[in-house]
Amino acid sequence: MTLWGGRFESGPADAMAALSRSVEFDWRLAPYEIEVNLVHLNNLVEQQIVGKEDGAKIKAALLELATDIGSGKFSYIAEDEDVHSAIERGLIQKCGEIGGAIRAGRSRNDLVVTDFKLYLIDHLLEVAVQISELVKAFNLQAEKHLDLIAPGFTHTQHAQPITFAQELSKHSHSLLRDIDRIFDWLDRNSLSPFGAGALAGSSIQPKPERAAKELGFAGVMANSIDAVSDRDFAAEALFVLAMVGVHLSRIGEEFVLWSSTEFNWVKIADEYSTGSSIMPQKKNADVAELARGKSGRFIGNLTSLLVVLKGLPFAYNRDLQEDKEPVFDSVDQLLILLPAVSGMVLTAQFNKAVISGGAATGFSLATEIADFLAKKQIPFSKAHEIAGECVKFCEKSGIELNQLTDSQLLSIHPALTKEVREFLDLTGAVASRSSAMGTAQKSVSAAINQLKKEISKADEAITSHRDHLSGIISQ
Repeated sequence: MTLWGGRFESGPADAMAALSRSVEFDWRLAPYEIEVNLVHLNNLVEQQIVGKEDGAKIKAALLELATDIGSGKFSYIAEDEDVHSAIERGLIQKCGEIGGAIRAGRSRNDLVVTDFKLYLIDHLLEVAVQISELVKAFNLQAEKHLDLIAPGFTHTQHAQPITFAQELSKHSHSLLRDIDRIFDWLDRNSLSPFGAGALAGSSIQPKPERAAKELGFAGVMANSIDAVSDRDFAAEALFVLAMVGVHLSRIGEEFVLWSSTEFNWVKIADEYSTGSSIMPQKKNADVAELARGKSGRFIGNLTSLLVVLKGLPFAYNRDLQEDKEPVFDSVDQLLILLPAVSGMVLTAQFNKAVISGGAATGFSLATEIADFLAKKQIPFSKAHEIAGECVKFCEKSGIELNQLTDSQLLSIHPALTKEVREFLDLTGAVASRSSAMGTAQKSVSAAINQLKKEISKADEAITSHRDHLSGIISQ
């Protein structure tokens, strides 16, 4: 079924119908369309476009249709062009020709973008829930490893010793920002496009603010042309999802490296690993690798929508049929990926002996020597050079910095007195970085406690948003 054709002498060719059909993927908007139609029906009855008796019939049919859609009893057929035509067909089947009255005062243009926004509100909140679970997994692991000192890396080279808890909890901070970005998106995109009609507004919907309120929006968009023609909200959502994907990819990369024989830092649980079809000994970090791989998919989805939007004239254009599949795919893939990554992190077993054993290697305490000298009012440029000479001496001698004798230190520079040994100790080096963002155990512990408070607040905000939408958006 199509929603047009009166001025046409023939129906679409098979090739045209196949190209035009979107119902296979936009059918997932059906529950949201029912919600919008119920709100719209109230307006039509109030405006006396639809009589009260007919309105009651249509409402009953819509509610029955919602149940049938949820149970799978009603679905689209090959002849349906899109979700809108499928639902109108269902209405007419249930209550007769009067079911077509629901179309008055609205267009597919404002209807679909309203459905789409409601879908994103619903599903971005679900993504936020799953991100929260991953943050909690990292926080638990970080608390277990507050006493563990590890080598910190820059350029994949040993840099400075750090607490391993800080290494783990860095992911919690970035993931919390992802949740914040979802909240920002909700704040920015809480205005309803419904009532824009095709592009010029609707004389049958003189007060779209009422529909907006009933649908859970904060208000209405100011310009009807903008309301139906821009998809910046979808592109922004794809950016948020892509950013989550990039963060998951970085987590995946670390776990791939850490689980390798060469690193031997972590043992990934069997439940979150796979084997080889030919090599019986293999245990592969597939969750981590898939997290890394799917990031390209998320970035690609964002790019594809941006390319669709580039250069589009106002107002609505059929190009915008291509806006939904990238979003649906990113949402689907993240909701599959996030629980798997959370499980991998939560069940991971870290090799403390190997991790701590490498903390002082690679001359990672060199900065401590430079800082010691700087505190003695030696210009840091000179202090840096002296520390470098210490490294060179150790390289030639085959020893680490903390193995230098008092005489060897003095031979390199007279300012390198025995007091420097306090700083050539892993515990002392880590403890000295006691700022709020530093790697000292006390600082990291405080940061983890703050993270727990922030994720609790985020959970409360997610619940509040969902409670607000309960009964408005079909769950």
